[in-house]
Amino acid sequence: MPIEFLGMGAGNDSTETSPATTPFFDPSYAVKIARIHEDNNWDHVLFAYNSATQDPAVHATWVAANTERIQLRLAHRPNVSHPTFAARSFLTLDHIAQGRLTVHFITGGSQADQAREGDFLVKDARYGRTQEYLQIVRRAWSGDTFSWDGPHYRFEGFASGLGPFAGKRPGISFGGSSEAAWSVGAAEADIYALFGEPLADAASQQQQILARAEALGRTEPLRWQIAFRPIVAPTDELAWEKARSILATFESRRSAGEVIDPVRHYAVKPEAAGTQRLLAAAERGDLHDRALWTALAKAAGGGGGSATALVGSYDTVTQAILDYHDLGFEIFGLRGYDFVPDAIEFGRHVIPQLKQEVAHRERGVAPAALRAAQAAARTRLAPAPSGSSLT
Repeated sequence: MPIEFLGMGAGNDSTETSPATTPFFDPSYAVKIARIHEDNNWDHVLFAYNSATQDPAVHATWVAANTERIQLRLAHRPNVSHPTFAARSFLTLDHIAQGRLTVHFITGGSQADQAREGDFLVKDARYGRTQEYLQIVRRAWSGDTFSWDGPHYRFEGFASGLGPFAGKRPGISFGGSSEAAWSVGAAEADIYALFGEPLADAASQQQQILARAEALGRTEPLRWQIAFRPIVAPTDELAWEKARSILATFESRRSAGEVIDPVRHYAVKPEAAGTQRLLAAAERGDLHDRALWTALAKAAGGGGGSATALVGSYDTVTQAILDYHDLGFEIFGLRGYDFVPDAIEFGRHVIPQLKQEVAHRERGVAPAALRAAQAAARTRLAPAPSGSSLT
């Protein structure tokens, strides 16, 4: 099983620890950060979606035209366009990118942010719409002429004249930590993406999703992705010094009344199950497993999005990522707190040794044995009884 790394295709240089020094969307910076990932061993960059940001599809198209190898992960909300239109847009972008596109379908974790773009469906109904949307997009990519009459969409005689690039459709990525999300992802996704939880919690979610996939009779394997904030340095001591400095900046900005992340901030208790799980892990303790630090999830004003960190030396974080790789996670979404230097440092000092170690392991382990080892690891990490510690 390979290992791949997904960075952030940012449109400006603002983070939770520093305000932007670039325009809100800076095309030159967008190309710069994508090329830095491309030149420093990363495999993918993500173009995130929020009602307040630039259009990620246009952003991704600009980057596609100005890069050569980096894979593009385009976040897309089903409520913002009709699925037949979206299917053709994705194919057009994939032709520009020459087959480098995967679409990450997001159902939405904030009712308020959905409402800003006219979407008032309740959460579980949104998941039903997402599943219908995915089914239509996949069918549109097949080249069929077809009609549709479903709970959310109706049309007659649609066909896309544009087919997939080189005969291979874009990938489908999906995330969510509720029961409704597990069911949709088990049925429709190529890649299932989770936030960075403790090992036992992540394994528990995998078991829930795999059980639903088995019940559906799914035969195609799911690929697994997990997201963290990397805080690395040559030694553990230096990494923790950096981590404490980041936390101090969070606390200073909050005490000054600043909103740390105005795009992703949740003013009330977060609705997304994944965010609630991160905050629950943080309440159990700040440090979990080998290097998972959850203090920033509490400090980030609601823990929205990826808010747990892997902290340690290059070697420590390498081993921590390998622990998750042993569970079957093969794509790691990693977004630093200072985009350019963090992408370069992680890309030069951590990614090469991880890819080398995984290649070494693959040479010595047959695929069937590897799958058996991953299943055993998930069973070994079954959740502890209620009330017990997972730290």
